[in-house]
Amino acid sequence: MQPLQLILVALVQGLTEYLPISSTAHLILLPRLFGWADQGLPVDVAANTGTLLAVVAYFRNDLAGFVRALRRRGGDAAGARAKRRMIPLLALASVPVLVFGILAEGWIAGDARTPGVIAWATIGFGLLLGVADRWGKQERKVDGIAWWHALLFGVAQATALVPGASRAGVTITAGRLLGFDRESSARFAFLMAIPAGIFVVGKNTLDLLSGALPVSQLPAMLLVVGLSSVVGYLVIGFLLGWVRRRSLQVFVAYRLVLGAMLLIVF
Repeated sequence: MQPLQLILVALVQGLTEYLPISSTAHLILLPRLFGWADQGLPVDVAANTGTLLAVVAYFRNDLAGFVRALRRRGGDAAGARAKRRMIPLLALASVPVLVFGILAEGWIAGDARTPGVIAWATIGFGLLLGVADRWGKQERKVDGIAWWHALLFGVAQATALVPGASRAGVTITAGRLLGFDRESSARFAFLMAIPAGIFVVGKNTLDLLSGALPVSQLPAMLLVVGLSSVVGYLVIGFLLGWVRRRSLQVFVAYRLVLGAMLLIVF
């Protein structure tokens, strides 16, 4: 692969993974627009590893708080109780995507990765995001998540395995439909991305290790990891700042344009 393709893949992954616009749609569209071959599994693993590192780095204080809450014994503070309560909720929210990912692996990796499926998923889930964001109530905060909220967040995340749906998009949509404000929906969606990302990166890494990765490819992979992680980190901060002040309708409009472009081009 040429350096330009590696850089663009890393930039696209970092920019789109945590915005509600579908990284899969962009990564499939990119090589087709430029006439390149698909970037392949090693680059996918590197790009996903980079964005996983980004969300772990951004929420490092939350993750450290979870660890401290588990180790706390006496003098149980309200903050520690809240963090201990969040851990099983995140675990529960991660179950559906693991189950669906295993059961539908063949379809997801094959028939689902067609321009038609991606285009209609981009448009359909984009419209759903628009409806949820426009008319969803903003009466709940992230500390008000119950077990059934977490389960529904998880089911929504599982649907994001359909290419074009957008994991960030569908989980934020679920949060808005459940009455959570935009920031709480986005924050829980990002925290959910950590166990889901570990699953995806772990599985792809095992698939990669089953073959042979030439040592000469390692510098290119490290470039993709580093660039996608830096861009992803900045995008997370950008989106959390955006949802505090503005709606998500601009992303809905972008998805409709992107979906239409996919239908026209392909």
